[in-house]
Amino acid sequence: MKTSNPVVWFEIYVNDLKRAKKFYETVLKLELSELPMPDTGEEMQMLFFPMEMNGDGAAGALVKMKDVNPGGNSTVVYFGSDDCSIEEKRIKDAGGKVIKPKQSIGEYGFMVLGSDTEGNMIGVHSES
Repeated sequence: MKTSNPVVWFEIYVNDLKRAKKFYETVLKLELSELPMPDTGEEMQMLFFPMEMNGDGAAGALVKMKDVNPGGNSTVVYFGSDDCSIEEKRIKDAGGKVIKPKQSIGEYGFMVLGSDTEGNMIGVHSES
């Protein structure tokens, strides 16, 4: 098991891929990409966050898959930020909800919790 950064992939399940794409691109100020999908026999669509497969951090995607529903889960993906209050301000404008505004987590920096347009909980973390 890789111990320096054990998370290497994440998937955020959605019902409305277009709406979720707009939310994440607006809040995080980045562009999601559609990549060719392998034929697995599954009804699945994915939009990928910017990534370097062999770089630091985890890669991941928004996923729309038959019979897999978003929201109500207990996994939270945290996105890195220079100042998480910036993304906090964008969450509501992008159609989401701020669950916990920017708060200190002591020596570990600061965090914001929000929910996306699909009901998934997300986090934003910053050192300041």
